Amino acid sequence: MSGHSTVNTAPSPGLHPDAGAASRRRLDAESKAWVDRLGPDSRDRNTAIAALHALLLKGARFEVNRRCAAFPQLRGDDQDDLAHQSADDALLAVLGKLDDFRGDSRFTTWAYKFAIFEAGTKVRRRAWQGREIPLEPESWARIANGDPTPQQDAETGELLAALRDAIEGDLTPYQREVFVAATLNDVPIDVLAERLNATRGALYKTIHVARGKLRAALAARELGVGDHTATATTRPREARRRPSQASVA
Repeated sequence: MSGHSTVNTAPSPGLHPDAGAASRRRLDAESKAWVDRLGPDSRDRNTAIAALHALLLKGARFEVNRRCAAFPQLRGDDQDDLAHQSADDALLAVLGKLDDFRGDSRFTTWAYKFAIFEAGTKVRRRAWQGREIPLEPESWARIANGDPTPQQDAETGELLAALRDAIEGDLTPYQREVFVAATLNDVPIDVLAERLNATRGALYKTIHVARGKLRAALAARELGVGDHTATATTRPREARRRPSQASVA
């Protein structure tokens, strides 16, 4: 077990020996063994927790190393620290949600997802640590991709100009800050939530409202709101490329 945080091995408050018994009857043998050993009345609980932590640490290290390839400023010591933090937090999450395990997959696969999620979140936050969040679009040109025809290029230019005007004139300062940072400048939503002292859900709601305003503004100018550029510009990039947090549970 790492020295980065102390894991409480006492039974979870909501965990009861009979909880989830019906669903556990259909678990595969290995998964049932994990659940039983991690249960509050198991004499082998501490040993099982140590084994689970080792498994989570292995997964966290793999994911941290994979993601850190995009962030050269995160070196060996940073990566090791992030991996241990991720494994520690993933362990607490697994123990806290043990009754939620339904056996739709093997227990180790289910638990592994917590380590992957924690590692991804922590790498993003560490990579943005000390960086200023950009509040202006870094590049409008990158939104239009491919090899457009002159007509398509003109249409895209008109659309982006209208979008800039709508962002400036139709959004509140807070909506503009959240929308530009998360959607146009690729600031991870969890990093933005931490900086703004907000929840991910609240930020997604703000982005949803901002999208509605922008689409209405473009429609009022009779511009193609169904255009790929408009869709790409008004949809959070992170929401498209990363799995939902709900999939972890």
